[in-house]
Amino acid sequence: MLGMSRAGLAERWTLFVGALLSVTLGVALVQSSLLLLISAATLDGASADEAAVPMLGIVLGGAVFLAGFVISSTFAFTVDQRRRDLALLRLVGGSRRQVRRLLLGEALLLGLGGAALGVPAGLGVMAVQTWLMRRFAFVPAGFTGEWRMWILGVSVGTGVVLAVAGVLVAARRAAGVRPLEALRESGPAARVMTAGRWVAGLFFFGGALALVIVAPHGGPAGGQAMAMNVAMPAAVAVVAFGPLLVPLLARLMPFGGGVLGSLARAAVRDARRRSASVAAPLIVLVALVIGNTGAGASFTASGIDEVARSTHADFVVEGRVPAGSVPGVSTVSVETSLPAQVTVGSGEDQETTDVTALVIDPSAYAAVHGTPVDLRGRAVARGPGGEVPSSGPVRVRVAGADLGELPVVAAVPEMLSGGASLLLPTGLVPATGPTTSFVTLAPGADASSVGSRLTSIGPVSTIGDWLRADAELRNSTNDKVLLVVLGLGGLYALIGVVNSIVIGAATRRREFAEARVTGLTRGQVVRAALLEAYAVTGAALLLGLLAASAAFVAVLSTTSAVTGVATLDLPWPLFAAVAALILTVTGLTSLITSWSATRHPPVTLLAARE
Repeated sequence: MLGMSRAGLAERWTLFVGALLSVTLGVALVQSSLLLLISAATLDGASADEAAVPMLGIVLGGAVFLAGFVISSTFAFTVDQRRRDLALLRLVGGSRRQVRRLLLGEALLLGLGGAALGVPAGLGVMAVQTWLMRRFAFVPAGFTGEWRMWILGVSVGTGVVLAVAGVLVAARRAAGVRPLEALRESGPAARVMTAGRWVAGLFFFGGALALVIVAPHGGPAGGQAMAMNVAMPAAVAVVAFGPLLVPLLARLMPFGGGVLGSLARAAVRDARRRSASVAAPLIVLVALVIGNTGAGASFTASGIDEVARSTHADFVVEGRVPAGSVPGVSTVSVETSLPAQVTVGSGEDQETTDVTALVIDPSAYAAVHGTPVDLRGRAVARGPGGEVPSSGPVRVRVAGADLGELPVVAAVPEMLSGGASLLLPTGLVPATGPTTSFVTLAPGADASSVGSRLTSIGPVSTIGDWLRADAELRNSTNDKVLLVVLGLGGLYALIGVVNSIVIGAATRRREFAEARVTGLTRGQVVRAALLEAYAVTGAALLLGLLAASAAFVAVLSTTSAVTGVATLDLPWPLFAAVAALILTVTGLTSLITSWSATRHPPVTLLAARE
């Protein structure tokens, strides 16, 4: 049976190129991310594990998920395109078990081939990832990934598992269809919405709905995390219902009049599996990019507005402004930032967290930030960044000095924009770190004159400019991680859609030939295929927006619950760029593949035995 699997791959290699490429990329990313993750986690004397390890963990998980998604959808479409061949195999005496073994043998060979290509490719991917990590300051300048021989076994296992897992469902369904029904395309063979699709779609829809409902109750940190994760299950749910939704929306696209429009509309109506397969990776791409970037931008805007509403200051000075030193100044809150460690619990339950501490004058802090802080003596307060218990003693270590156990006597409400997790009164520790002064003008004071005097102390910003710069600084790491993850998702999605279009065109040569013998020219057939591709792409864009809107609903409810004002700020230029990229890729792929599929005379194709 393995020989038949090898012969099937050799005969229909065009159907498997995309799957092989997906397995290769998956193996390369898993190998590279795992080696770099271990190297970063074991790096001594550096802070690489604070940013690099979580980022690499996300990339590793994303690579496995996206590889499995693309490979499984590719195999499902490939098996569907071969249902007549598999039915003939059953008619000549092949059993269901043999059909499953045939398909699993093909997956095994693809997995081994992908691993063989992925291991050397992983070295190149590791070099690129290392360069990105250095460029984004996740790791020190001299950081390099360390090679480990056991990774060879992991890479081979990854390739085989990804390929075999991707074909399991398709193989089971192909073996369960009766051969005559497959040949006549009737009964279960013609059913595109299987029980598995219904179950998967409803399951992921329920998961997305649960995240939307729970997000407003998760607080600033938990609510943001849940809202940022809504788009993925929502996209998978939409993809599961794709055979119903994609043709319906695609047929509503403007095809234009004439024969070509009618031909493209009929192709969308009749080839629901092909349309859904092409749209699936696009839906995931649009949902991930638009949903996550829109959610991130909205939370940033909401955090800026929240701080702006609660901060009563006119200028922010990077430096220490002594009280009464500048005429026209009413209130000054001098705040010094220091690294700290907070330890709670004892024994096996002891937990230490790295946080940021802020040394403040409680009365000035309350006047500027609008939050009373009853803090004096040897005590601390929980800051707007959370991460510290709101009561009870905690062990505090600030800037290398062990302060021992201190009571938490107050708590500032957590804010969406985060901030310092610990507030310390002046005098408890030497305030020797970066200092920021929030300055409020006295009634009638001239702002320009006071601002000029403040420049002698340090750089001066208006409160609005400072809030925007502070938000960009806080979100810089998250933005870099998001960029890496979305780049990975976009790469896999484009591989998936190109592969689906190539497979579809490779199996439509006879269809294109029949259209040409009825009087259509080669150019007209290619234009009809292009219209069909654009219609499916348009449907995928709409469905991707539908999945992303689940994240937007979670954002609106979370920002409303946390800040009192529902906020949604979407980066429309990025959305337009994503749509243009998708339309360009699908259009060029459709043109190239359909032109290639029609290069032979139609009579030759119709006379040949398929």
